[in-house]
Amino acid sequence: MRTYIKKVVAAVDTGDAEVAKSALDEAIPVIDKMSGKGIMHRNKAARHKSRLSAKVNALS
Repeated sequence: MRTYIKKVVAAVDTGDAEVAKSALDEAIPVIDKMSGKGIMHRNKAARHKSRLSAKVNALS
């Protein structure tokens, strides 16, 4: 899960909106899966998804 989050952050840092969007689309199901299995609290998962989405949307 952390790898997918790092990919989104790295894409945002480079400023490439398309790569960041595709990385976010890959990361969200992984974050949801970790939340569903109880590895991560659902609020923490929601916080990660919200912050990553905000960073990607700021590029556009």
